[in-house]
Amino acid sequence: MEEKYQLKEGCLTIQMPKELDHHEAGRLKMEADFLIGAYHVRRLVFDFRETEFMDSSGIGAIMGRYRLIRLVDGEVWAVHTSMRIKKILTLSGVTRIMQIYEEEQR
Repeated sequence: MEEKYQLKEGCLTIQMPKELDHHEAGRLKMEADFLIGAYHVRRLVFDFRETEFMDSSGIGAIMGRYRLIRLVDGEVWAVHTSMRIKKILTLSGVTRIMQIYEEEQR
């Protein structure tokens, strides 16, 4: 596993990229899906500490992983969201289905 993925006791934390665009979203989907299936992940944490940009492909990647985790009655969280990323998550409706913790203002 690369450093951007941390797995501990059934919880997968994904360090989101600086720019979550079409190319990064495709890579994230493949890698996360493999880890979720291989390690029976039930809790998924998206860490937006470094993320400055996210487009609709990023939202799609998040929603797809949410659906996978919900199939096993799991939980999904977002942490370290900047005001900009929180606004994107709110406008897209993602905040209605997953919790945001440890908000930071940038």
